[in-house]
Amino acid sequence: MSSTRGTVRQLAPHWAAMFLLMVAALSLVERVVGAPGLLPSAGVVVAVAIGYPCAVRALGVAPPVWRRS
Repeated sequence: MSSTRGTVRQLAPHWAAMFLLMVAALSLVERVVGAPGLLPSAGVVVAVAIGYPCAVRALGVAPPVWRRS
């Protein structure tokens, strides 16, 4: 098992990308639909948080800690 520092180094770029994707998705929803409420915004955030790791694994660029054995 890798150290905590190594794990954070592997995941930090993906956390940053996921954060930027969440902001972009929320901005797009706001631009298309108007200001969403709390629950729709939370739904977008959860969808990105679940979908991003799945997409990264499918593309084959997932960090080792996200790869399934």
